Amino acid sequence: MGLWGLLGRLPHLALRYFDSLRPGGPSAVDEAWAESFLVPGEVDLWRRLSDSDRRHLVKVARDVVGVLGDDERPVVAAALLHDVGKLGCGLGTMGRVVATLLIAATSSSRLVAWAGGGGFTGRVGRYFCHPESGAVLLEAAGSDAFTVTWAREHQNPSGSWSVDSRLAEVLADADR
Repeated sequence: MGLWGLLGRLPHLALRYFDSLRPGGPSAVDEAWAESFLVPGEVDLWRRLSDSDRRHLVKVARDVVGVLGDDERPVVAAALLHDVGKLGCGLGTMGRVVATLLIAATSSSRLVAWAGGGGFTGRVGRYFCHPESGAVLLEAAGSDAFTVTWAREHQNPSGSWSVDSRLAEVLADADR
């Protein structure tokens, strides 16, 4: 992302930070709505996500459905689970803040190397690598190829996505 990329994402990141301080997960209605789009293996992953991540992902998915409708279950599942790879990083809110700053100032190759290690730098590396980790989790959960691919590519630059560009733009816009 680099420092300039971080600056462009500050409004989104600030909103995510302040939202993460609120206790509790999505409402029971939102939980049931979200789970209605997920296959059983995906539900298991969904339920392991943090309260604040699930609240954010419901918002993303509802925004996607507001634009595209709810006919495409794999697209809604992609909105709900694109950040599932963050399960493996073991970072809370403040750790993610520090990790985001470190990621902006550290080379990709170093971050990937950190991902295999222990301690805080290992968690930062795994946080950086969450798109690939999420794709692996989703494949194992029996997710649709679209859902898996979006998890893997959701942080790639626009235009480098292998999924339908119109769907990708809607998903990316909803996550901003």
